[in-house]
Amino acid sequence: MDSSLKMYRLTILCITLLSLLPEPLLAADLSDNSFTGTFIGISCVAIFLISYLFVLGEEFFHLRKSKPVVVAAGLIWLLVGLAFMLRGDTETAATAFRHNLLEYAELFFFLLAAMTFITAMEERLVFASLRAWLITRQMTLVQIYWVTGVLAFILSPIADNLSTALLMGAVVMAVGQHNIKFVAVGCINVVVAANAGGAFSPFGDITTLMVWQKGMVSFGGFFALFLPSLVNWLVPAVIMSFAIERVQPMVDRRTSKRRMKPGAIAIMVLFLCTIMLAVSSHSLLHLPPVLGMMTGLGILKLYGYYLSRHEAHMRDTGHIHNLHSENIADISKMKGDHTDVIRRFDIFKVVERSSWDTLMFFYGVVLSVGGLSTLGYLALLSDLVYSNLGPTLANSLIGVLSALVDNIPVMFAVLTMQPEMSDSQWLLVTLTAGVGGSLLSIGSAAGIALMGQAQGVYTFLNHLKWSWAIGLGYIMSIAVHLWLNGV
Repeated sequence: MDSSLKMYRLTILCITLLSLLPEPLLAADLSDNSFTGTFIGISCVAIFLISYLFVLGEEFFHLRKSKPVVVAAGLIWLLVGLAFMLRGDTETAATAFRHNLLEYAELFFFLLAAMTFITAMEERLVFASLRAWLITRQMTLVQIYWVTGVLAFILSPIADNLSTALLMGAVVMAVGQHNIKFVAVGCINVVVAANAGGAFSPFGDITTLMVWQKGMVSFGGFFALFLPSLVNWLVPAVIMSFAIERVQPMVDRRTSKRRMKPGAIAIMVLFLCTIMLAVSSHSLLHLPPVLGMMTGLGILKLYGYYLSRHEAHMRDTGHIHNLHSENIADISKMKGDHTDVIRRFDIFKVVERSSWDTLMFFYGVVLSVGGLSTLGYLALLSDLVYSNLGPTLANSLIGVLSALVDNIPVMFAVLTMQPEMSDSQWLLVTLTAGVGGSLLSIGSAAGIALMGQAQGVYTFLNHLKWSWAIGLGYIMSIAVHLWLNGV
């Protein structure tokens, strides 16, 4: 992603946030707890904008995106505390900070548990085996196109849209090889399918998880978005399929030797049981879902102990060397495979491979947006957007905004504002924030990751050529949702 695209996204973000500043710009409103017109409030907005500049320029600055936003969160809350202290209030800022920190802590441990399960399955070569099976089937490019799209749509509600996009994108590149047009269109299809599939499940995307944990939509309520999400993917998928050649690809049959390591199936079953535990503890006992996820993580750790002892025994008896060597021979360079760990299974090594940069970035975003909310900016935004535009138009535009900025801070802002909306409208904003990022390649984590994985082939401009078809699917998905689930 070149610097011009990053500056474009930053410009959109600046315009959006600066529109929140009331006039006169430096006038302080001392009548309530709003600091939107004060020097401190404006400084906090500026700090957030500067930090997001570094986030958008991650590849240019070679600075992990979590670092600037974590610093920004600290500076914003120091200024929030100072603002309230100058008014003689020493309690409000601390209470608000603890509230935001608790919200982040629940999401952090939930995501940590989910990421650890996904990484454990990755280390056990579950995804590599699936990829190997797919690329050795006797299928045409069109069949591979549809199979990868369907699997991306099915897997993303469980494995999250980012992991799914990387997995299916690897299949597209392995099959397409030098067929640049197929790889480009296939990657677009995978991104749209993964984002659409993640929109109807609490586990499919961070934004849907946030909505579920906040209690705005029940676990079963998300499945009302299945058909709208399906339409969101199928409309552009059908249109783009006409651009693919009906030919047989050339693939390396040696990849058929890859197979899962011992314990892979048990970890998959344990992951499904953990999800069931999280859902049932939340719906039946009204406990936070993170309790079920962390309990399942603890059981995974116990199983990891058994697995490490078992593999140590197998190695001592000489039965494990050949199994690992044939799997590692030709896939160690494939992104997403943790084949560098060929010692006995170590669950803490698996936890180390969780995306800590993403988790810390999430901390910075949640705390920064929470600080701006405490200063009164989100209340002002809610009044400007939802009161003037109405919930349907406002929620539809939220998806477009998420394609330009990032759906995590956008959705967290909406949840913090908590505008008065029906269940159908909360489902609508969940849908649009989840699938809106597909409009541009830079609009979602799945798209950005695939641009890095298929550099020079899946690009911003290649994706932009099909944005009209994706936009058509976006509009039709909203229409289907309003038709099925009401306004």
